[in-house]
Amino acid sequence: MRPARLNRALMLETPLRRPDGAGGFDQGWAALGTLWAAIEARSGRDLDDMGAALSRVLLRIKVRAAPPGSSMRPQAGQRLREGARLFAIRAVREADPDGRYLICEAEEEVAR
Repeated sequence: MRPARLNRALMLETPLRRPDGAGGFDQGWAALGTLWAAIEARSGRDLDDMGAALSRVLLRIKVRAAPPGSSMRPQAGQRLREGARLFAIRAVREADPDGRYLICEAEEEVAR
């Protein structure tokens, strides 16, 4: 297997629930660290969601693997950030039998 060309620095973020002061919770995000990645677009489509025009792009994002249990190992429900772009992670799997890389199946929604 050829080494992957990881040429994009992405910030791994995890959901964070904080008390809102009124008995409920507020959803926030906590940065865990930077992962170098290769991004491949898979498919995309336009959505009309309650009057807002959106485009949804499905992506395959390859990152170097981290050991199971590590905070730097991506998980479904987390997200990757590149500047203002956000990639919601839907599933994570190993990319090769040696476990050197992980594939994050992700999606990006863009207002247009």
